[in-house]
Amino acid sequence: MTTHQLRKSYRIVVAVAAAVLLVAACGDDDIPETDIPVPPPETEIPARDAAAAATTTEPSIEGTTVTLITHDSFNLSEGTLAEFTAQTGVTVELLEVGDTGELVAQAVLTKDAPLGDVLFGIDNTFLQRGLDAGIFERYESPALAGVPEEFQLDSRHRVTPVDYGDVCVNYWKDAVPWEPVTLDELTFGEFADQLVVQHPETSSPGLAFMLATIAAFGDGWELYWEDLRANGVTVTAGWEDAYYGEFTAGGGDRSVVVSYASSPPAEVIFADPPTEVAPTGVITESCYRQIEFAGILSGTDNEAGARALIDFMLSETWQNDVPLNMFVYPVIESATLPPPFVEHTAVPDNPLMLDPAEIEANRDAWTERWVEIVLR
Repeated sequence: MTTHQLRKSYRIVVAVAAAVLLVAACGDDDIPETDIPVPPPETEIPARDAAAAATTTEPSIEGTTVTLITHDSFNLSEGTLAEFTAQTGVTVELLEVGDTGELVAQAVLTKDAPLGDVLFGIDNTFLQRGLDAGIFERYESPALAGVPEEFQLDSRHRVTPVDYGDVCVNYWKDAVPWEPVTLDELTFGEFADQLVVQHPETSSPGLAFMLATIAAFGDGWELYWEDLRANGVTVTAGWEDAYYGEFTAGGGDRSVVVSYASSPPAEVIFADPPTEVAPTGVITESCYRQIEFAGILSGTDNEAGARALIDFMLSETWQNDVPLNMFVYPVIESATLPPPFVEHTAVPDNPLMLDPAEIEANRDAWTERWVEIVLR
């Protein structure tokens, strides 16, 4: 999952926190390009077919319901989807399908008879798999004009960027020998037996951190993991086991954990007793960017409704709602971040990333090699 485990842990109380923050607010006066191919020039449409082409380009809404297939950590405020219905007359039905890997696998398996109209939640670690399988229809939303190009990884517009988050190494400020700023410091003797990571085969942040080390160290990534293993790194199956089990936040004896750039503001939002200072910090050099996309599924019965929902995902209504519900960042430039995200998190200037095609071609081999090194 992308930021999913974090979202699931926080979603029960997030509505209360959001309300408190809104009241408080009212009282206060280079990512690398991918190798995804550019489509060939469009074939000229004969004049006699112009009317038919226009109908295809601008379909009318054919139903009053759009089915949105997403991961099981999807969460928005109650009124957000209701606002979409008020604007369009279209009701959104949600179909939650496991984590990101399960979501994409299900969509590929059912591509000839899709279970819904729009898929939300595929990220850049699984993007190429979905594109190669041809599960999406092309659609370039007019609202993309407000989205920086760095988030638009598919030049053919089969998917639309909706939000992003950064998987980063976090540390408990009062429990580390010093506040680390580089990945290399985690191999120092002073940090022996302090790092907990997640397994890349069973955890999205675990996969993202493995990819981060590959992006950071290139051919030297295996040696880096050998050094981490020699320095006492421990591995859990998922984020929750790491963060609320082994890590200091849950009473564990590990002061460093793979988590998210949005974890420090979450620590402040849900602190009991309340605090104005985040107890955790982030090694921004370690951050691997995950961008979440939405796409219209090929074979949809309501293309116009699906397009309308994609457009709405890039509206301020949707974009302003995601930080406190899914603990990710909006992609549109006009979005407003809640105060804790401004005060208690650091967005890396140059997050680590790998090309989606490179990930798809090497994921299994990289993961197998990781297991050989770390768990042998």
